[in-house]
Amino acid sequence: MNMKDSGGNGDVKETLRNFVTRSINFPDLADDDDLFESGLVNSLFAIQLMTFIEKTFGVEVDAEDLDIKNFRSLEAATSFVLKKSVATTG
Repeated sequence: MNMKDSGGNGDVKETLRNFVTRSINFPDLADDDDLFESGLVNSLFAIQLMTFIEKTFGVEVDAEDLDIKNFRSLEAATSFVLKKSVATTG
């Protein structure tokens, strides 16, 4: 899936939610739950998430994007993907 194929925010968020819930045991994950504060994920998961985002949405995670705030929650990761996709296509 790339951004041209997705229906926007909802599709991006659900795709990310599916990846996260398949990767870790985090039932009832809310959009703003802090993935790292929960203790269920670590830096290795952050790398897996960034790789998933790059491959799934066709965006490049640059060195300046390597800030935990971009990946802390579903909401943050969704905003990051949408921002990067606009920069790529815009």
